[in-house]
Amino acid sequence: MTRPAGNALKGRGELRDKPRRRRSRQPANRGTSFVARRLLLGAAQTVAVVLLVFALTEALPGDAAVALAGDQPDPARIAAIRDAMNLDRPAHERLADWAAALTHGDFGTSLTSGRPVTQYIADAFGPTLILAALTLALLVPLGFGLGVLAARHEGGPVDRLVSSMTLAVYAVPEFALGVLLVTLLALKLAWLPPTALGYGTDLLAHPAALVLPVLVLLSRPVCSLSRLVRAGMVDALASPYAAHARRYGIPGARVRYAHALPNALAPAVQQLARTVDWLLCGVIVVEALFVIPGLGTVLLNAVAERDVPVVQGLAVVFGVLTVLLNLGADLVAHRLTPRAGVAA
Repeated sequence: MTRPAGNALKGRGELRDKPRRRRSRQPANRGTSFVARRLLLGAAQTVAVVLLVFALTEALPGDAAVALAGDQPDPARIAAIRDAMNLDRPAHERLADWAAALTHGDFGTSLTSGRPVTQYIADAFGPTLILAALTLALLVPLGFGLGVLAARHEGGPVDRLVSSMTLAVYAVPEFALGVLLVTLLALKLAWLPPTALGYGTDLLAHPAALVLPVLVLLSRPVCSLSRLVRAGMVDALASPYAAHARRYGIPGARVRYAHALPNALAPAVQQLARTVDWLLCGVIVVEALFVIPGLGTVLLNAVAERDVPVVQGLAVVFGVLTVLLNLGADLVAHRLTPRAGVAA
């Protein structure tokens, strides 16, 4: 009588194990499908960026050939510019040729200097990369540190001070903050150089010229990131599992950093991606204000000179970088989100 009972219990155990193994495959499959869908969406967004850039440059007012010919246009020069830009050909043919060249890394040739657009990008990429790298390197510890500090002293003087300061700084536009810092720290106190004029592209050899631009670029992202981290940690510390952990005698530091802080990582990663998007736009203002020869300055000069290939090439670079950064942030946030495989 004992053997059949044992066999029956064994059979029941086998039946229980099969559905459990089947359920364990579902989150992995769903996670893979999420990654595949997000990669397809990123490819579609890249194609949309290329089409949008071409359509916007085509919609620019005025005749590009006449604008590039100067104040006293010569008919022969206008004809040469039209031939170089293929303006006499239909738009869809020019789009097809331009998109095909982009797949081979050919962004075209500048109409004003005759240099390849890739050379413009290579020469100006260094200063922009230095500004963005320094900003991100300081943003992560400052943003997370202020957010954790405010959440740890929720409702106290420290929390109110951090929250009010971040809100006040966030409300100041970057250009106005830059002018204020230049007036105070460079012109009145003479602590720092007001611009990077004369330093060329080797900004690391002149670190004092980077202080004011990095401060301006850091101002708003630090405020938004710290407030986001604070809100996520406050919600996590007020959750039932955090209270349960404290009842079991787990130290408060472990509850904050090992349990509450990870819950704020997923939205913080997405905020960092949006910050990099903002840097691509904010760096144009900062480079123009502090005379830094980066991609933003090249783009402004190309727009002023109506150099359409340079404008198109830089716009595609900015757009594709934005798509890639958001794609990476979505994948990382999906990985960090609790039960992401089930929710996908």
